Amino acid sequence: MSLQSPSRLLELAGQSLLRNQFLTIFNLDELPREVFPLMFMEAFSMRHFEALKLMVQAWPFLRLPLGSLMKTPHLETLQAVLKGLDTLLAQKLRPRRWKLQVLDLRDVDENFWTIWSGARALSCSPEAMSKRQTVEDYPRTGQHQPLKVFIDLCLKESMLDECLSYLCRWIHYRRGLVHLCCNKVQNYSMPTSSFRNLLKRVYPDSIQELEIKRKCSLNKTGKFAPYLSQMSNLRKLFLAFGYDGELYVSSQEQFVPDLDCPFLCLYYPQMLYIRKISNIKEHLEHLLRYLKNPLGTFIFCHAYLTDQDMACLSQYPSLSQLKELHLIHILMWTTNLEPLGALLEKVAATLEILTLKDCQIQDSQLRVLLPALSRCSQLTTFYFRGNETSMNALKDLLCHTGGLSKLGLELYPAPLECLDNRGHVNWEILAPIRAELMRTLREVRQPKRIFFGPIPCPSCGSWPSEKVDFHLCS
Repeated sequence: MSLQSPSRLLELAGQSLLRNQFLTIFNLDELPREVFPLMFMEAFSMRHFEALKLMVQAWPFLRLPLGSLMKTPHLETLQAVLKGLDTLLAQKLRPRRWKLQVLDLRDVDENFWTIWSGARALSCSPEAMSKRQTVEDYPRTGQHQPLKVFIDLCLKESMLDECLSYLCRWIHYRRGLVHLCCNKVQNYSMPTSSFRNLLKRVYPDSIQELEIKRKCSLNKTGKFAPYLSQMSNLRKLFLAFGYDGELYVSSQEQFVPDLDCPFLCLYYPQMLYIRKISNIKEHLEHLLRYLKNPLGTFIFCHAYLTDQDMACLSQYPSLSQLKELHLIHILMWTTNLEPLGALLEKVAATLEILTLKDCQIQDSQLRVLLPALSRCSQLTTFYFRGNETSMNALKDLLCHTGGLSKLGLELYPAPLECLDNRGHVNWEILAPIRAELMRTLREVRQPKRIFFGPIPCPSCGSWPSEKVDFHLCS
């Protein structure tokens, strides 16, 4: 007669209790805690909702990672678990074994169930058991602390699904007893008013990432200010308001909104990304003024900057220590670029990546930038494609990069002399001009990776990431 392992005996005992419906809150209080995950998994797979309700009331661990077990939301399972919690929340004296502080409905920590499943329940290493007990047996900071329910919100429909709707109603009527915690909140389709009502139910300190995409005026960002001001742990914010308009701010610290401003008063931002904001001219100066500390990255794409907007770039300390500056598809052919030159002067000691792509910069405008550009000693990447530049202007540009010894990647447009009347490159003309440009460059420094003309190369398919000086395709 073979002996069963202790873990197998626990599993069989739990299955027997479930099958014979002997499970009560009293005998659960006497069971070893190692049997709880095994029994919970069995009750979950058998849809034994009464057993689930009872086990929640005697759960001997700090966390119940239900989401990693319930991959797809299941209303009856959720209802059973919440009903079990209801009984406890209404009691002044709770079961001595009950330690639950967090109900986690996210699909995380699947390892919790695999540790306890099958023969591994008691056969895991002493180190793993010790580590798990250290976390799970950590004493509570006070009696009857609010229960935390964790969930990530990704709202792709205008209405909540039945599980989320049930959960929100359940939490709404248990305010003070339960905190709905969301590390990540994404809203792609829910109307603004409904979303604001949902945010009222979320414990604000729990939100670390917030992403909102709504077709409305950029000024409506102000309507979120009362909620954002409470999110003391917010690390990343993505706002996309208007039609295809985007305002993206990435931060490692916290955001504190100014309620008089449609934007945020940001204390430690790392990145500001603005894309296709049709009325940015009304807000850019306000935004840059209210940034409290210098940005690391500024990205501006698909917009039009007036002379007044351009002047803002060099006036405020928020852009004084940039490591990356990206101006992409900004029509500049009539814009005064002296303020941009002043900005490059200001960030010459810190700037590492400069992108001036598809800006239609003319020769005369480029010459305004060259003195400042030549002082950007930390520059490693310079992207200048998509501008209307002659061969002589490119030669002048390359000569001004002689002191930029850290440049590792350079991308330049094909000179105007190489283009036909439709703007397409004539490769027979480009080849000798490109060779002459390389000779000019090698007189002042040795290039590492450099590319002239369209990418990938139509003839050979090469990209600038390849370690070649330049391409001469037939």
